[in-house]
Amino acid sequence: MSAHSSSITLLPPPLQQLLRQLHERWETERQKCIEQRKKFQKDLPSPSESIRKSEWRVRPLPPTLLKRHVEITGPAEPKILIHALHSGADAFMADLEDAFTPFWENQLSAQEALYHASRGTLRYESPEGKLYQLDPAYTTLLLVRPRGLHLIEKHYRIHGNPISATFFDLAVYLYHNTEPLLKRGAGPYLYLPKIESRQEARLLADVLTFCEEFLKLPLGTVRVTLLIETFPAAFQMEEILYEFREHAAGLNAGRWDYLFSLIKTYQHQRAFALPEREKLTMDQPFLRAYAEEVVRAAHKRGALAIGGMSAFIPDRKNPELNAFALEQVRKDKAREIAQGYDGAWVAHPDLVPIVKNLFEEMLQGRPNQGEFSPSSALEKEKLTVFPSPEEGLISSEGIQRNIEVALLYLSAWLKGQGAVALFHLMEDAATAEISRSQLWQWLHSSLALRVRETQEPISIVLYETLIENAQRKFPHISKEASSLLRDLVYSPSFIPFFTSYAYKRYVP
Repeated sequence: MSAHSSSITLLPPPLQQLLRQLHERWETERQKCIEQRKKFQKDLPSPSESIRKSEWRVRPLPPTLLKRHVEITGPAEPKILIHALHSGADAFMADLEDAFTPFWENQLSAQEALYHASRGTLRYESPEGKLYQLDPAYTTLLLVRPRGLHLIEKHYRIHGNPISATFFDLAVYLYHNTEPLLKRGAGPYLYLPKIESRQEARLLADVLTFCEEFLKLPLGTVRVTLLIETFPAAFQMEEILYEFREHAAGLNAGRWDYLFSLIKTYQHQRAFALPEREKLTMDQPFLRAYAEEVVRAAHKRGALAIGGMSAFIPDRKNPELNAFALEQVRKDKAREIAQGYDGAWVAHPDLVPIVKNLFEEMLQGRPNQGEFSPSSALEKEKLTVFPSPEEGLISSEGIQRNIEVALLYLSAWLKGQGAVALFHLMEDAATAEISRSQLWQWLHSSLALRVRETQEPISIVLYETLIENAQRKFPHISKEASSLLRDLVYSPSFIPFFTSYAYKRYVP
């Protein structure tokens, strides 16, 4: 199935009118919001006393959104859509963002696949001739994550300027699929990524309300789960929910993006450095505080709290590895349930029954834990106590793994693949972002960081050796990927998003 073989008119005149109006009304405001993000490196956004002290809750959730124990996620590709909607999960988040690439062909074919999925008519024939067909009576909820506010769609221009990728993705999806989704007894349910402040939340909430008015839908028809995956957003969770109070359904914890955003926020503080990724577990006090704040803010205001991704991929051919993966997932999800989460993400259909059973067992049949609250108020100081590299040392394995993961992922991304299985984990752009941002931070730190095993200073010379080693070990790593990683890591100033940077330079 490809966009070119489609009988669908993907961009009919009324939709083009909606896109033009969104661009004309909100593009200037979007650019102001992106500019404002730079200020958070000096002053993080503050909680609003009036919002926090006043009594309000989000619009009551529709029955279909009260139980979301297990959500599977993946790119919005036809075959994956079919498998995920047949997986038995409560919901599938079809991703147009971090698990996807912004190639125009991909975006068009994804919107076409979502069009058919919403109607229960999706079919896919593999290159080998195998036919996959969606059961029209599927019951897994379809959720869609559009691209973030920082991204543009250069292939669709208004008055000669590219449209916001968020506006494009939202408008195309809502225009085509709201009616068939409502007929299914579901609705246009979204995940919104990378929000940093209540100002951004207000902009997006206004855009959603305008889309509802344009499509003659009642206010609150569109429901959104907000990814709390940026460090500034951790200080404004209730404020973000307040701006979305007519549309919000939940908050979600996104760990790798959160850590990436943390490094970006403190980029000018060269004495600040985090240890290796493997040490940044959810048991770390600052990450535990973040996870608990997601639950507290969501439940206080009548929304659900959805846990993070379990990226482990089961391996049926390797019983030992399989048992390890399943045990890691069980532990991670049991922790989230104990913290009060109402649902969790998995990356593979084989994990759905395991996590589903865990929720049934620990929640004893309840659809969610909305009554659970870890505390009554935001504890800001707990969010800002960070670990640092012990004795200024980083393990050679930690450095090497970041380089290999970044190179392998960037290589796949540049070929148009956004979700990549690496070292028995399903990775997306967030993993590449945390990997390259840690490499940048260690290199530019004023702490004179060294390699634990050799005492060698962390330097470009060291990185070059490891890049060459990775290229020998994995010959399919492209020259463009190595060049892109060098740009991202050696740049004196921090490059905000590799996706925006690579989109301008490498995506046709």
